[in-house]
Amino acid sequence: MRIIKGILYALALPTLLVLLWWASTLGTKSFFVPTPGTLVATFAETWLGDRMRTDVMPSILRLFVGVSAAIIIGIVAGLLIGSVKWLRALTEPVLEFFRAVPPPVLVPVLMLLMGISDAMKVVVIISGCIWPVLLNTIEGVRAIDGVLSDSAHTYGISGWARVRYLVLPSAGPQILAGVRQCLSIGLILMVISEMFASSSGLGFTIVQFQRSFAVPEMWSGIVILGLIGVAMSFIF
Repeated sequence: MRIIKGILYALALPTLLVLLWWASTLGTKSFFVPTPGTLVATFAETWLGDRMRTDVMPSILRLFVGVSAAIIIGIVAGLLIGSVKWLRALTEPVLEFFRAVPPPVLVPVLMLLMGISDAMKVVVIISGCIWPVLLNTIEGVRAIDGVLSDSAHTYGISGWARVRYLVLPSAGPQILAGVRQCLSIGLILMVISEMFASSSGLGFTIVQFQRSFAVPEMWSGIVILGLIGVAMSFIF
């Protein structure tokens, strides 16, 4: 019963929004807003075929690699910087500088340095996703209860045992909060990285649809991005 109730709650608002959309487009022939039926037909025709293999799956793979790398690098570096006071004091100004640089402006620079490749797109995703994980990990390590830290020191708990039994459990909630933020950032940067000098991917295809006035196809691309975001949220 609880599972059924949860499913009903999850589907209630989307169903209501689709009904409102259907009612607002009933009897109209707007070129810019397709009806739900038209969008569903266009979605199936556009994406359930070769484009799933040539555009969707490569984009998802780049997103997975970029987000995974950002999470691993952010957690490892955050644990190290958060645990060493002098290292935190040394790196904090530089980290704040790079955190303030919007990742999209790095795309032209990375294109010059790395060329137009999948590696460049992955690095763009990493450049934006790493900051919430890294900074939340640092703050989580800094916020460890002093009594627990002193107790671990007294009992001679150090090295990997300290990280496993004290640092990670204490900083875990903030680390996961950073991971949750980086998922949505990664999806945005995946699209942006594919809009520049690319020949495949969801971002490239959606822009091509927009430029050729294929409006239903453009909307179907936006829908598939939303579905990927929902899937990532459920997996998380």
